[in-house]
Amino acid sequence: MRIWWEDGFEIRAAICGDEVTISANREGMVSLANILLDLAEEQPGAHVHLDEYNSLENGSCELIFERVE
Repeated sequence: MRIWWEDGFEIRAAICGDEVTISANREGMVSLANILLDLAEEQPGAHVHLDEYNSLENGSCELIFERVE
């Protein structure tokens, strides 16, 4: 699966207690939407890892999106 990022995207993920907050600018929201749409077409078990070393803003927690049956 190839990930397409919109120019200028910013995405941050944070955990506070039992809540997860994903904050993004417009370009980040479009990028996340494209990831989820593409992942929906993959086979169950396909997944995408995002973290501060791979596309998210510094200080973000890791996000894993997984396609299930």
